[in-house]
Amino acid sequence: MTSAPSRVTCQYGDVNHSFPCGDLSLDFVGTLKARRNDAPHETFTTPSSVSSWFDESGLVDSPVSFDDLRDAVELREAVYSVVTSARLHEPLEPDALALVNRAALAAPVQVQLDAGSRRASATASQALSSVARDAIDIVGGPHAALLRECARPECTQVYVDHSRAGRREWCAMETCGNRMKAAAYRARKRAEGE
Repeated sequence: MTSAPSRVTCQYGDVNHSFPCGDLSLDFVGTLKARRNDAPHETFTTPSSVSSWFDESGLVDSPVSFDDLRDAVELREAVYSVVTSARLHEPLEPDALALVNRAALAAPVQVQLDAGSRRASATASQALSSVARDAIDIVGGPHAALLRECARPECTQVYVDHSRAGRREWCAMETCGNRMKAAAYRARKRAEGE
């Protein structure tokens, strides 16, 4: 499984990428935020926003075209479908599964060691292949049983619950967990005041 930086938020121009899961494909899915809202927040709006995500995730610094942007959004939605089906213990949607499998067939990102540092080179298709392979590892392996969705109503981030008790509620304590605890505290204070 390929891991993205854990619980990091990066700012790239006017795009804010976050990596609360530590799993490449699940953080990729999180680039469409608040999926249940009437107007979800799309972070993949331009080719450069996808390119910045590839770079900030530690995957590769690669140029992205408008066709690659379309492919990234399609793969993201297919991965979300497959991951959600696995999380809910439902059959995988055939078109989504086919798209993930097709993306995984492309050559992966090529990495080498250069004077003590990691150097990666890849096309956008290769970067997307790495994302698809990570999703396959999660859904097709033992971590599928640990898939959860963040308990904060506005958040739809999916993550693997590696907590000892298996009762992690939020994608990240630093963001959603703190917001939920602050809201619960304010609600208790209002109730006490009444």
